[in-house]
Amino acid sequence: MSDAREAVMARIREALGRTPEEDARARERVAAWPREAPPGRIPARGQLEPEARIELFTSMATRVQTDVERVTGAGAIPAAVGRYLRRHNLPQKLVMAPDPVLDEAGWASQPLLRIGRGTASDDDAVGLTLAVAGIAETGTVLLASSPDRPTLLAYLPETCIIVLPTDRIVGAYEQALALYREDASGLPRSLNFITGPSRTGDIAQKLELGAHGPKRLLVVLVDPESTAGQPA
Repeated sequence: MSDAREAVMARIREALGRTPEEDARARERVAAWPREAPPGRIPARGQLEPEARIELFTSMATRVQTDVERVTGAGAIPAAVGRYLRRHNLPQKLVMAPDPVLDEAGWASQPLLRIGRGTASDDDAVGLTLAVAGIAETGTVLLASSPDRPTLLAYLPETCIIVLPTDRIVGAYEQALALYREDASGLPRSLNFITGPSRTGDIAQKLELGAHGPKRLLVVLVDPESTAGQPA
């Protein structure tokens, strides 16, 4: 926490007049709320068997101009990325989240692909990161910020590539959040639900992609190696 933010929070705590014990109990109540809050209604559309959920996710994502490619095993990710960049006549260059899961994909198989690791800057045309979950009912991906998965990778480059394991596709938003809480010890700085590339219809009532973020979005669906018999 920055010094300025800590100073502001200290003044708020002082104004509330809580004892340390009261403050600890308040924190416990906030931490317990996601676990104890009554569940909302979950739409039936996404409550399907795993393969049907993947098909629904793909259908809904492509409806909103998301490109989807399905591969088997993490080792197939680099080739899928290279194909996509060539298909759109983009340089074989990207900045990638410094996530150990992505590092294990075997990027040396694409020797022409130049890869930087870290967050995105103004001159990065392609960003690649890893999703927490996919939501089948709307073709949405859930991203959580962390040092290993910088948020700007999904917003600053003109082309965004998101890797999503197929066993992380759930039916509804509530289930995606529950899946995140199973893995995480606390809330991240931000959780972002992304449905398709950035768009606006404000300019002459015409749909424009890339108005406030990436104009292209590729979701690479990755099946576990044990599902090698399924179509990729």
